[in-house]
Amino acid sequence: MLYAFLIALAVAIVLGIAYYFELKSSKKQATEQEQLLKDYQQRVDEQQKLLDDYRALEKNFDNVGEGYEQALLAFDKMEEEQKKSKQVNEALEKRCNALQEQCTRLEQHAQKSSEVIDQALVGMREIAKQTSNAKLSALIGKISDMDDVEGQKAISRTDNILVSQVADEAIAASGVDNISYLKFEKEVDPVAAATMLSTNLVKAVRALTHLLENALKFTTEGSVTLKVAVDMEKMQAIYTVEDTGTGIEPAEQEHIFEPYVKLNQFFDGQGIGLAVARSIARRLDGDVVLDTTYAGPGSRFVLTLPI
Repeated sequence: MLYAFLIALAVAIVLGIAYYFELKSSKKQATEQEQLLKDYQQRVDEQQKLLDDYRALEKNFDNVGEGYEQALLAFDKMEEEQKKSKQVNEALEKRCNALQEQCTRLEQHAQKSSEVIDQALVGMREIAKQTSNAKLSALIGKISDMDDVEGQKAISRTDNILVSQVADEAIAASGVDNISYLKFEKEVDPVAAATMLSTNLVKAVRALTHLLENALKFTTEGSVTLKVAVDMEKMQAIYTVEDTGTGIEPAEQEHIFEPYVKLNQFFDGQGIGLAVARSIARRLDGDVVLDTTYAGPGSRFVLTLPI
């Protein structure tokens, strides 16, 4: 019995040992299979990530391609617009050049026309002077005024005359000394009467004539006075025209020297007399101003010319 027990025990021990090693082997295989499963899952995850990255890249590539196509379309449109702009600029430049050439021709024509008119006026003045034709003289004056109203070219001062000669000829041209309803006075300073003036006699007389005619136009009673003096320090001849007329409102004092401005629409004329007078005076290196300090009644205008 003992031997049978021992044999059974030995068999049980051997079977236990064998079961232990089999269990251990199974556990190891399970662990290895679990690790293999984890590695497989990791590779699957990595492959999925690579697939997602690929799809993202593919999508980005599609977006880039679409953007590139849009950029190409925009570039083509910009090139087309630039081409149109270039054509427009070339057309405008061509037109500007044509206009510039036309302006140059017009300026040359105007210059030649002005020279012809000046020559004609010289001849007409001689005729008017010889025949004492007042109407012809007035017509010559009007033609000359249109050239002088906005003239820019300096006037040559080639006449050497007495200061008082300008006053005498302006009085005769305006007829201010023959108006029955007005008293006209001329006051010439003795020094001015003996002083020589370098100017353009015709233009200087025209400027002073306009001042006298302006005084006549706005003075229905009272007097018109012409004072002639010189300022030797400033080397100026001074012609002052005073009247007892309607005067000039302060609001209008800034506008009276503008061409075609008429303070009273009931009077004849084109409203250019004062503008012409100032234009001539300044082109003779002098000036015409309204004396705003004059208490009146009426107005006082001052013409200055360099001696």
